[in-house]
Amino acid sequence: MNQTIKELIERKSVRVFEDRKISEEIKKIIIQTAFEAPTAGGMMLYSIIDVTDDQLKQQLAITCDDQPFILNAPLILIFLADYQRWYDSFVQEGCQPRKPGEGDLLLACADAIIAAQNTVVAAQSLGIGSCYIGDILENCETVRELLQLPEYAVPAAMVVYGYPVESQINRKKPVRFSEQYLVYENQYHRLSKEEQEQMHRSRNQKAGIQDKNVAESITALCNRKYMSDFSIEMNRSATEYLKNFREG
Repeated sequence: MNQTIKELIERKSVRVFEDRKISEEIKKIIIQTAFEAPTAGGMMLYSIIDVTDDQLKQQLAITCDDQPFILNAPLILIFLADYQRWYDSFVQEGCQPRKPGEGDLLLACADAIIAAQNTVVAAQSLGIGSCYIGDILENCETVRELLQLPEYAVPAAMVVYGYPVESQINRKKPVRFSEQYLVYENQYHRLSKEEQEQMHRSRNQKAGIQDKNVAESITALCNRKYMSDFSIEMNRSATEYLKNFREG
């Protein structure tokens, strides 16, 4: 196992950071790795907002489901799925372009998230932890105003970075589902109820949870995550963002 694979396997989300700055030199290296990520047609359909203003950090911590640890992150990057830059180029050159659509947005989201993951891997190799903040998708009207986003730029992900405290380094990484439930050959396999239960049971066992009631744990997660207020708000916000791509 080489060092890159080792770091990918060992990497876990970090939410508690040392009171230690990330130098400008290291920050630049991390950001530069984003630009080396695979990108659709070489278009680099993303922009990155480097959040340095303390008041903006505080507002984002509130709008992102009230997560105060965001305030303590020495580096915060927001990755935008951005078709505005290319659309403006097309208009300025008289190309008479169509309005960007949902497919353009999905492609730009892929570009943005691949770029974000490059920075996460780079940070890990430098001893810097990170955590994705998916809640940046919530409260779209507020986020648009805070970041002054144009029509065709949408937040795809926010990532916070910092040097992890010892307890975070030693914290056990959550166990993943087994490969057999995630990798299919040639076509999709829809899991039966029995397979679903076994998938969860086997993960519980690997995590050392022997007596977990599978039905109860699935129901609890459904209520805590899928049916939660923040999940409903995230979907409402995503619909609002999509309106620009439908209506222009």
